[in-house]
Amino acid sequence: MRLMVTGGAGFIGSNFVRYWIENHPGDQVVVFDALTYAGSLSSLVDLEGSYKFVHADIGNTELARSAIQDNKIEVVVNFAAESHNSLAILDPSKFFKTNVMGTQGLLEACRHSDIERFHHVSTCEVYGDLELDSPDAFTEFSPYLPRTPYNASKAGADHAVRAYHLTFGVPISITNCSNNYGRYQFPEKVIPLFVTNALDDKPLPLYASTQNKREWIHALDHAAAIDAVINKGKPGETYHVGTGVEKSIEEIANLVLDGLSKPRSLKTIVPDRPSHDRRYLLDSSKIRSELGWEPAVGFEDGLRDVIDWYKQNRSWWEPLKAKAPVVEGQSWSQSSS
Repeated sequence: MRLMVTGGAGFIGSNFVRYWIENHPGDQVVVFDALTYAGSLSSLVDLEGSYKFVHADIGNTELARSAIQDNKIEVVVNFAAESHNSLAILDPSKFFKTNVMGTQGLLEACRHSDIERFHHVSTCEVYGDLELDSPDAFTEFSPYLPRTPYNASKAGADHAVRAYHLTFGVPISITNCSNNYGRYQFPEKVIPLFVTNALDDKPLPLYASTQNKREWIHALDHAAAIDAVINKGKPGETYHVGTGVEKSIEEIANLVLDGLSKPRSLKTIVPDRPSHDRRYLLDSSKIRSELGWEPAVGFEDGLRDVIDWYKQNRSWWEPLKAKAPVVEGQSWSQSSS
Protein backbone atom coordinates (compact mmCIF):
# COMPACT_ATOMS: atom_id res chain seq x y z
CA MET A 1 0.00 0.00 0.00
CA ARG A 2 1.13 3.56 -0.70
CA LEU A 3 0.10 6.04 2.01
CA MET A 4 0.43 9.77 2.42
CA VAL A 5 0.24 10.87 6.05
CA THR A 6 -0.51 14.57 6.45
CA GLY A 7 0.67 16.02 9.74
CA GLY A 8 3.01 13.05 9.96
CA ALA A 9 5.67 15.02 11.86
CA GLY A 10 3.24 15.93 14.63
CA PHE A 11 2.51 13.94 17.76
CA ILE A 12 -0.21 11.49 16.72
CA GLY A 13 0.90 11.53 13.08
CA SER A 14 4.49 10.55 13.91
CA ASN A 15 3.26 7.75 16.17
CA PHE A 16 1.07 6.54 13.31
CA VAL A 17 4.01 6.65 10.86
CA ARG A 18 6.12 4.71 13.35
CA TYR A 19 3.32 2.16 13.85
CA TRP A 20 2.73 1.76 10.12
CA ILE A 21 6.37 1.28 9.17
CA GLU A 22 6.83 -1.30 11.92
CA ASN A 23 3.63 -3.21 11.12
CA HIS A 24 3.58 -2.83 7.32
CA PRO A 25 7.28 -2.80 6.38
CA GLY A 26 6.61 -3.35 2.67
CA ASP A 27 4.43 -0.25 2.28
CA GLN A 28 5.51 3.15 0.94
CA VAL A 29 4.91 6.06 3.33
CA VAL A 30 4.98 9.74 2.36
CA VAL A 31 4.97 12.27 5.22
CA PHE A 32 3.35 15.56 4.17
CA ASP A 33 3.82 18.25 6.81
CA ALA A 34 4.08 22.05 7.07
CA LEU A 35 6.40 21.77 10.11
CA THR A 36 4.63 24.32 12.27
CA TYR A 37 5.85 24.84 15.84
CA ALA A 38 4.23 21.55 16.92
CA GLY A 39 5.71 19.43 14.11
CA SER A 40 9.29 18.20 14.06
CA LEU A 41 11.21 15.71 11.97
CA SER A 42 13.17 14.91 15.14
CA SER A 43 10.15 12.76 16.05
CA LEU A 44 11.01 10.54 13.08
CA VAL A 45 14.80 10.76 13.11
CA ASP A 46 15.30 7.04 13.77
CA LEU A 47 13.07 6.23 10.77
CA GLU A 48 15.09 8.17 8.18
CA GLY A 49 15.19 6.27 4.92
CA SER A 50 11.91 4.50 5.68
CA TYR A 51 9.66 7.30 4.42
CA LYS A 52 9.63 10.16 1.93
CA PHE A 53 9.09 13.71 3.18
CA VAL A 54 7.16 16.52 1.47
CA HIS A 55 7.32 19.94 3.19
CA ALA A 56 3.99 21.57 2.41
CA ASP A 57 0.69 22.80 3.83
CA ILE A 58 -2.49 20.80 3.24
CA GLY A 59 -4.16 23.98 2.02
CA ASN A 60 -1.86 24.02 -1.00
CA THR A 61 -4.06 21.94 -3.27
CA GLU A 62 -1.63 21.83 -6.19
CA LEU A 63 1.28 20.61 -4.08
CA ALA A 64 -0.96 18.06 -2.39
CA ARG A 65 -2.25 16.78 -5.72
CA SER A 66 1.29 16.54 -7.09
CA ALA A 67 2.44 14.60 -4.03
CA ILE A 68 -0.50 12.20 -4.35
CA GLN A 69 -0.16 11.64 -8.08
CA ASP A 70 3.65 11.59 -8.32
CA ASN A 71 3.85 8.96 -5.57
CA LYS A 72 0.80 7.01 -6.81
CA ILE A 73 -0.77 7.35 -3.37
CA GLU A 74 -3.64 4.96 -2.65
CA VAL A 75 -4.57 6.10 0.89
CA VAL A 76 -4.39 9.57 2.44
CA VAL A 77 -4.53 9.75 6.24
CA ASN A 78 -5.20 13.29 7.42
CA PHE A 79 -3.81 14.19 10.85
CA ALA A 80 -2.85 17.74 9.87
CA ALA A 81 -4.54 20.22 12.20
CA GLU A 82 -4.06 23.01 14.67
CA SER A 83 -5.09 21.29 17.88
CA HIS A 84 -4.35 23.36 20.99
CA ASN A 85 -7.60 24.61 22.54
CA SER A 86 -5.86 27.37 24.49
CA LEU A 87 -4.18 28.79 21.39
CA ALA A 88 -7.51 28.64 19.54
CA ILE A 89 -8.92 31.13 22.02
CA LEU A 90 -6.09 33.57 21.31
CA ASP A 91 -5.89 33.04 17.53
CA PRO A 92 -9.07 31.36 16.25
CA SER A 93 -8.56 32.34 12.61
CA LYS A 94 -5.49 30.09 12.35
CA PHE A 95 -7.62 27.10 13.34
CA PHE A 96 -10.39 27.70 10.82
CA LYS A 97 -7.84 28.34 8.08
CA THR A 98 -5.96 25.08 8.67
CA ASN A 99 -8.63 22.76 9.97
CA VAL A 100 -11.51 23.71 7.67
CA MET A 101 -10.03 25.32 4.56
CA GLY A 102 -6.88 23.23 4.71
CA THR A 103 -8.90 20.04 4.88
CA GLN A 104 -11.08 21.24 2.01
CA GLY A 105 -7.99 21.94 -0.09
CA LEU A 106 -6.68 18.46 0.59
CA LEU A 107 -10.04 16.93 -0.30
CA GLU A 108 -9.99 18.85 -3.57
CA ALA A 109 -6.60 17.34 -4.37
CA CYS A 110 -7.94 13.88 -3.57
CA ARG A 111 -11.07 14.16 -5.69
CA HIS A 112 -8.90 14.86 -8.73
CA SER A 113 -6.66 11.87 -7.97
CA ASP A 114 -7.21 8.14 -8.06
CA ILE A 115 -7.22 7.31 -4.35
CA GLU A 116 -8.83 4.35 -2.63
CA ARG A 117 -9.43 6.03 0.74
CA PHE A 118 -9.27 9.44 2.38
CA HIS A 119 -9.19 8.82 6.10
CA HIS A 120 -9.86 11.85 8.29
CA VAL A 121 -8.82 11.98 11.95
CA SER A 122 -11.30 13.89 14.10
CA THR A 123 -11.98 14.33 17.79
CA CYS A 124 -14.57 13.66 20.48
CA GLU A 125 -14.72 17.41 21.09
CA VAL A 126 -16.98 18.11 18.10
CA TYR A 127 -19.91 16.87 20.20
CA GLY A 128 -19.56 19.43 22.98
CA ASP A 129 -19.31 18.14 26.53
CA LEU A 130 -21.09 15.96 29.08
CA GLU A 131 -21.99 16.61 32.70
CA LEU A 132 -19.45 15.15 35.11
CA ASP A 133 -21.96 12.72 36.61
CA SER A 134 -23.74 11.87 33.34
CA PRO A 135 -24.21 8.18 32.45
CA ASP A 136 -24.17 9.11 28.75
CA ALA A 137 -21.50 8.69 26.08
CA PHE A 138 -21.28 10.16 22.60
CA THR A 139 -22.26 7.81 19.77
CA GLU A 140 -21.66 8.15 16.05
CA PHE A 141 -25.18 9.60 15.84
CA SER A 142 -24.75 12.30 18.51
CA PRO A 143 -25.37 15.86 17.28
CA TYR A 144 -22.43 18.18 16.78
CA LEU A 145 -22.41 20.92 19.45
CA PRO A 146 -18.85 22.32 19.51
CA ARG A 147 -18.16 24.88 22.22
CA THR A 148 -14.71 26.26 21.35
CA PRO A 149 -13.05 27.59 18.16
CA TYR A 150 -10.87 24.46 17.94
CA ASN A 151 -13.85 22.14 18.35
CA ALA A 152 -15.87 24.11 15.81
CA SER A 153 -13.04 24.04 13.27
CA LYS A 154 -12.76 20.26 13.60
CA ALA A 155 -16.53 19.94 13.24
CA GLY A 156 -16.36 22.03 10.06
CA ALA A 157 -13.65 19.74 8.70
CA ASP A 158 -15.80 16.67 9.39
CA HIS A 159 -18.70 18.22 7.50
CA ALA A 160 -16.44 19.01 4.55
CA VAL A 161 -15.18 15.41 4.46
CA ARG A 162 -18.71 13.99 4.41
CA ALA A 163 -19.80 16.52 1.78
CA TYR A 164 -16.97 15.48 -0.55
CA HIS A 165 -18.04 11.86 -0.14
CA LEU A 166 -21.72 12.51 -0.83
CA THR A 167 -21.23 15.12 -3.57
CA PHE A 168 -18.11 13.96 -5.38
CA GLY A 169 -17.83 10.31 -4.36
CA VAL A 170 -14.50 10.65 -2.55
CA PRO A 171 -14.09 7.35 -0.62
CA ILE A 172 -13.76 8.65 2.93
CA SER A 173 -13.79 7.35 6.47
CA ILE A 174 -13.66 9.28 9.75
CA THR A 175 -12.51 8.40 13.24
CA ASN A 176 -13.44 10.51 16.24
CA CYS A 177 -10.95 9.79 18.97
CA SER A 178 -10.59 10.50 22.68
CA ASN A 179 -7.60 12.34 24.20
CA ASN A 180 -4.28 10.86 23.08
CA TYR A 181 -1.08 10.51 25.08
CA GLY A 182 2.27 8.89 24.33
CA ARG A 183 5.83 9.58 23.28
CA TYR A 184 6.76 12.60 21.12
CA GLN A 185 3.85 14.77 22.33
CA PHE A 186 4.57 18.50 22.19
CA PRO A 187 5.03 19.76 25.76
CA GLU A 188 2.15 22.23 25.57
CA LYS A 189 -0.36 19.39 26.13
CA VAL A 190 -1.32 18.44 29.66
CA ILE A 191 0.53 15.16 30.25
CA PRO A 192 3.93 16.18 28.79
CA LEU A 193 3.50 19.66 30.29
CA PHE A 194 3.01 18.14 33.73
CA VAL A 195 5.86 15.65 33.28
CA THR A 196 8.40 18.16 31.98
CA ASN A 197 7.48 20.78 34.59
CA ALA A 198 7.69 18.22 37.39
CA LEU A 199 11.10 17.03 36.17
CA ASP A 200 12.34 20.62 36.66
CA ASP A 201 10.42 21.15 39.93
CA LYS A 202 8.22 23.77 38.29
CA PRO A 203 4.53 24.25 39.12
CA LEU A 204 1.94 22.11 37.38
CA PRO A 205 -0.83 24.49 36.19
CA LEU A 206 -4.27 22.96 36.85
CA TYR A 207 -7.34 24.74 35.59
CA ALA A 208 -9.69 25.73 38.42
CA SER A 209 -12.13 23.00 37.34
CA THR A 210 -9.75 20.31 38.55
CA GLN A 211 -12.32 17.51 38.33
CA ASN A 212 -13.03 17.94 34.63
CA LYS A 213 -12.48 14.56 32.98
CA ARG A 214 -11.07 13.23 29.74
CA GLU A 215 -11.09 9.77 28.20
CA TRP A 216 -7.52 8.69 27.44
CA ILE A 217 -5.99 6.48 24.73
CA HIS A 218 -2.39 5.71 23.85
CA ALA A 219 -1.38 7.07 20.44
CA LEU A 220 -0.27 3.62 19.26
CA ASP A 221 -3.69 2.16 20.12
CA HIS A 222 -5.19 5.00 18.08
CA ALA A 223 -2.88 4.08 15.18
CA ALA A 224 -4.02 0.45 15.34
CA ALA A 225 -7.64 1.59 15.22
CA ILE A 226 -7.02 3.64 12.07
CA ASP A 227 -5.28 0.62 10.55
CA ALA A 228 -8.43 -1.43 11.20
CA VAL A 229 -10.66 1.25 9.62
CA ILE A 230 -8.47 1.60 6.52
CA ASN A 231 -8.27 -2.14 5.93
CA LYS A 232 -11.68 -3.34 7.16
CA GLY A 233 -13.91 -0.30 7.55
CA LYS A 234 -16.57 0.74 5.06
CA PRO A 235 -16.19 3.88 2.93
CA GLY A 236 -18.42 6.68 4.16
CA GLU A 237 -18.49 5.39 7.74
CA THR A 238 -17.54 7.04 11.03
CA TYR A 239 -15.99 5.07 13.89
CA HIS A 240 -15.41 6.16 17.48
CA VAL A 241 -12.06 5.27 19.02
CA GLY A 242 -11.94 5.23 22.82
CA THR A 243 -10.96 3.14 25.82
CA GLY A 244 -13.59 3.99 28.43
CA VAL A 245 -10.75 5.04 30.78
CA GLU A 246 -11.46 8.46 32.27
CA LYS A 247 -9.15 10.56 34.45
CA SER A 248 -9.62 14.02 35.90
CA ILE A 249 -6.96 16.68 35.49
CA GLU A 250 -6.11 16.39 39.18
CA GLU A 251 -5.78 12.61 38.93
CA ILE A 252 -3.34 13.05 36.06
CA ALA A 253 -1.28 15.54 38.06
CA ASN A 254 -1.17 13.23 41.06
CA LEU A 255 -0.11 10.23 38.97
CA VAL A 256 2.69 12.23 37.34
CA LEU A 257 3.96 13.66 40.61
CA ASP A 258 3.82 10.29 42.35
CA GLY A 259 5.53 8.62 39.40
CA LEU A 260 8.41 11.08 39.66
CA SER A 261 8.45 11.15 43.49
CA LYS A 262 7.70 14.86 43.44
CA PRO A 263 5.60 16.68 46.06
CA ARG A 264 1.95 17.30 45.33
CA SER A 265 2.54 20.87 46.47
CA LEU A 266 3.77 21.52 42.92
CA LYS A 267 0.13 21.62 41.83
CA THR A 268 -1.04 25.18 41.29
CA ILE A 269 -4.46 26.46 40.25
CA VAL A 270 -4.82 28.78 37.24
CA PRO A 271 -8.01 30.38 35.84
CA ASP A 272 -10.20 28.21 33.62
CA ARG A 273 -10.09 28.96 29.93
CA PRO A 274 -13.40 30.10 28.37
CA SER A 275 -15.81 27.29 27.43
CA HIS A 276 -13.69 24.73 29.26
CA ASP A 277 -15.44 21.45 28.46
CA ARG A 278 -16.28 19.32 31.45
CA ARG A 279 -16.11 15.78 30.15
CA TYR A 280 -15.93 13.67 26.99
CA LEU A 281 -16.69 9.97 26.67
CA LEU A 282 -17.10 8.01 23.44
CA ASP A 283 -19.13 4.89 22.82
CA SER A 284 -16.60 2.83 20.85
CA SER A 285 -18.71 -0.33 20.57
CA LYS A 286 -19.04 -0.01 16.77
CA ILE A 287 -15.33 -0.31 15.95
CA ARG A 288 -14.96 -3.10 18.48
CA SER A 289 -17.86 -5.20 17.24
CA GLU A 290 -17.54 -4.54 13.50
CA LEU A 291 -13.77 -4.36 13.06
CA GLY A 292 -12.48 -6.29 16.07
CA TRP A 293 -10.29 -3.48 17.41
CA GLU A 294 -9.48 -3.32 21.13
CA PRO A 295 -7.03 -1.04 22.99
CA ALA A 296 -3.89 -2.85 24.11
CA VAL A 297 -2.09 -0.32 26.34
CA GLY A 298 -3.35 0.08 29.91
CA PHE A 299 -3.42 3.71 31.01
CA GLU A 300 -1.12 3.48 34.02
CA ASP A 301 1.39 1.30 32.13
CA GLY A 302 1.32 3.75 29.24
CA LEU A 303 1.75 6.73 31.54
CA ARG A 304 4.76 5.14 33.24
CA ASP A 305 6.33 4.61 29.82
CA VAL A 306 5.67 8.24 28.89
CA ILE A 307 7.20 9.52 32.13
CA ASP A 308 10.30 7.38 31.60
CA TRP A 309 10.58 8.49 27.96
CA TYR A 310 10.51 12.19 28.83
CA LYS A 311 13.05 11.60 31.61
CA GLN A 312 15.40 10.02 29.07
CA ASN A 313 14.79 12.41 26.15
CA ARG A 314 15.44 15.93 27.37
CA SER A 315 17.25 16.67 24.13
CA TRP A 316 13.97 16.19 22.28
CA TRP A 317 11.63 18.24 24.45
CA GLU A 318 13.77 20.99 25.99
CA PRO A 319 14.16 22.95 22.71
CA LEU A 320 10.39 22.73 22.16
CA LYS A 321 9.39 24.21 25.53
CA ALA A 322 10.50 27.67 24.40
CA LYS A 323 8.35 27.39 21.25
CA ALA A 324 5.06 26.95 23.12
CA PRO A 325 2.82 29.83 22.00
CA VAL A 326 0.63 29.80 25.13
CA VAL A 327 1.45 30.09 28.83
CA GLU A 328 -1.37 28.45 30.76
CA GLY A 329 -2.90 30.80 33.29
CA GLN A 330 -2.33 33.92 31.21
CA SER A 331 -5.08 36.44 30.57
CA TRP A 332 -7.66 35.09 28.12
CA SER A 333 -8.43 38.64 27.04
CA GLN A 334 -5.45 38.53 24.68
CA SER A 335 -6.31 38.54 21.02
CA SER A 336 -4.48 37.40 17.91
CA SER A 337 -2.13 39.85 16.27
